[in-house]
Amino acid sequence: MYNENYETDFTERAWDSLYSVVDHTYFRDQDAHLIYEALEHRLKYISFGEYLKRYIYRKAEFTVPYEQISLKEYQAIIRDSFADNHTPASFTATTAKLSALSKNWLTQQTVRRKVVFLLGFGLAMSEEEVNEFLTKALREQGINAKNPFEVICWYCYKNHYNFLKFQKLWASYHAIPVDSSGIKDADWERTINIRRNILSVTNDFTLIQKLYEMKLQDREKPLSVTARKYFYVLYNEARKIVAQLYNQDEQEKQNAALRDYINMLERNDRLSDHEKQKRILERRKQRKVYQYEDITESDMEHILCSSIPVDRHGNLTPGKASKLNEQFAGKRFSRQHIREILSGKTEINRFDLITLNFFIFSQNPVYDGHSKKRYVEFLQSMNKILESCYLAPVYTANPYECFILMCILSDDPLGTYADVWELSFDSTF
Repeated sequence: MYNENYETDFTERAWDSLYSVVDHTYFRDQDAHLIYEALEHRLKYISFGEYLKRYIYRKAEFTVPYEQISLKEYQAIIRDSFADNHTPASFTATTAKLSALSKNWLTQQTVRRKVVFLLGFGLAMSEEEVNEFLTKALREQGINAKNPFEVICWYCYKNHYNFLKFQKLWASYHAIPVDSSGIKDADWERTINIRRNILSVTNDFTLIQKLYEMKLQDREKPLSVTARKYFYVLYNEARKIVAQLYNQDEQEKQNAALRDYINMLERNDRLSDHEKQKRILERRKQRKVYQYEDITESDMEHILCSSIPVDRHGNLTPGKASKLNEQFAGKRFSRQHIREILSGKTEINRFDLITLNFFIFSQNPVYDGHSKKRYVEFLQSMNKILESCYLAPVYTANPYECFILMCILSDDPLGTYADVWELSFDSTF
């Protein structure tokens, strides 16, 4: 039996790649080059289709090697399973054939979130399996306790109900009358309280009660309050660090300029010593001191994307020019992306939180010369944040996250991070 086939164990392969890099004899001197080579040749982006194939392969308990299973065989399994579980090709009416849709699911880089929930019914997944697809295959948050649709799906998975039961419950939800009088905001504002309430559901009656409360509170809004809270904490901490870096640079520039100014005054015989000292004091007061409020989205881009080439307008070179575009797509902390987050136009993803926390740990002098301690404490901190946001822990099978862990283990994490980005745009490498 090939259920433990190495080719389908993405996590094991990723850990092997990480250790082969950080345990390399020359990692201390050639960290960026070794990391780049691992990303380019061993840490490929794993598509949704690959995750789906791996899941079906293991569940079907094939006795032949993974690579010998054809696409048509996977499609046939999906078709038969959907029929057995009374699941249609879509949650809404569609003219598309399941054969065509399943081929797309098995070959696409990513899919819409609702596809995972449909597969949950069609392939008779457990709630844990659906959550794994959401957090690992889509790199999104797990089942959302604030979303009535996802709550009903979760309830069905938990109790092994099929799609027909889902349809009845979904119809019941839509039949709930909306009466906004007497709404109480209290406990339903916090995600943790919402999850606690939902987990207490044990039967259809209590489920409908909770759905009624959710409908009154308009709980279908997608933005995560918890993730946004953590983003602002990390973002402002990062801004404080950038302000300190700017002040250090400013101090060095001021000291150099002041030395030149003092030398010039010393050569001026027409000024008294008192006047010279007065002018020196005035010059010292002119030094700009940065506060974290002074740090803009452009400043953050300048620090975290310092090695990415820019065009003549000062905009970052398109990601497709990078040889690691597949692994790093959507991971650049650009000023445009930050502005969209701050304005509420886009959701905060796990990579935003990981990148900010990485930057904060990379600049903490406590870890100078103690890279392993930095790695352990970063991982603990990061997993606590992600789990609080109902996102999966750091996942090494994701190339960008494995990249971050390798950088954290280097002597100069931010420098190594920048060097790898630079190598990805270097056509001669």
